[in-house]
Amino acid sequence: MNIENTYRYMISGYFGVREMDTYDLKEYILKDIKDYIEEYIKQNPSSNFDMEKEIEKIKDETPLKTKLQDALIVLNEMDNAPIDLKLQISQRLKSLKN
Repeated sequence: MNIENTYRYMISGYFGVREMDTYDLKEYILKDIKDYIEEYIKQNPSSNFDMEKEIEKIKDETPLKTKLQDALIVLNEMDNAPIDLKLQISQRLKSLKN
């Protein structure tokens, strides 16, 4: 997977967590994810990636199911990501499949 695709799934995962209104501590984990993405970008820069354009595209065009799946990937990569949030996302994904 190239760096730009990694950026995309991380951003998509951020928006997936934003969709989890039932999670009380959502704002804290969103900040952690944002910091995680910024650190990754700092360590893996790309001159070919227009961040603002991609954020708008992902926010508007990526299906909810994909955002939630990407959220699980990002949360699994992060240290100390809340297990209860992962479980809530998994449950929501199951409900989308029906």
